[in-house]
Amino acid sequence: MNSGAHSDSHLIPFDPAARELGVIVGYDGSENATRALHYAARAAGRRGAVLNVITVYRVPTAIYTTYAALPQVPEDEAKKADAQTLLNAAAEFLKDYPGEVYYRAVEGDSVGALAELTSQAQLAVVGARGRGGFLGRILGSVASALPSHTQCPTVVVPHDYGKGESLESPDFTPVRSDAPVVVGVDQSNLSRVAALYAAAAAQERDTTLVMLMALPPLDTNMAWYPELASDVDRVTTQRTEELRAHLDEEVAWLKGHFPSVEIRGTVEVGEPSVLLKQMTSQAQLTVLGSRGRGAFVSALLGSTSRGVLYKAEGPVLVVPALDDPRLPEREAADAE
Repeated sequence: MNSGAHSDSHLIPFDPAARELGVIVGYDGSENATRALHYAARAAGRRGAVLNVITVYRVPTAIYTTYAALPQVPEDEAKKADAQTLLNAAAEFLKDYPGEVYYRAVEGDSVGALAELTSQAQLAVVGARGRGGFLGRILGSVASALPSHTQCPTVVVPHDYGKGESLESPDFTPVRSDAPVVVGVDQSNLSRVAALYAAAAAQERDTTLVMLMALPPLDTNMAWYPELASDVDRVTTQRTEELRAHLDEEVAWLKGHFPSVEIRGTVEVGEPSVLLKQMTSQAQLTVLGSRGRGAFVSALLGSTSRGVLYKAEGPVLVVPALDDPRLPEREAADAE
């Protein structure tokens, strides 16, 4: 089987030890951004990494028709001051956080500036809803911008994350939960990269990893394949068994790299976007590759991206096309 993607010249080199920004988080002062900040602080603490809080501001082109219209404070200075006010609010929120934190105001486009910084980060974190800055852009007209261009794994934190926890006196101790980490996989190498990082997340959290593969239901396509209408159950069962056999091999390979992690695979019949939303309600973290063979990737970056991310009930980690030295051995096994 040619799972084909490791030779892709666009794979991103990724050495976490060389990513000096550690965990970066986009902050715009909204409640969701504050919850994303809370998540990012815990993530940085869990991995012993520095935390960088990023606020992006943009200075519009100034056109003044009269001398009286000139602002008393130049707009670039005013925008930078506003950004500093936001960073001061973030610093106040993190005043009891024991880890190392840096604060940065960056001029530019929200998505572009954050995406550029991901080349120096181990992990990026953004909130699903804000004040029109980070995820307001990502889930709007540029829905695929950050997942398509980020150069490190990126967590999207839903708007209701941690609703039971007070933002007035935040607890920065990493959450301990029995809920699994779930990774959506297809048969591509890039979904294997996602699985590797999902296994690392499960190991960090001392929890189970569930590898879920979707089989779109055949009965939704009978208008195109009427000859299968009377045999849907048999064909579905046969294909499910084939995918399960392949998934068992993937589980065994991943287990070889993470022997301490309990890993189980499951093949479910259903639309990928629906299964994705179900996963987010059951998992402490749901992991997806940024592109692959069209199953989970199409749910995230295709036409249903806005609905999936807005309706996610838990954090979603998007893993881009990272180069990983553990892939060639799996490719070799496929070629046998």
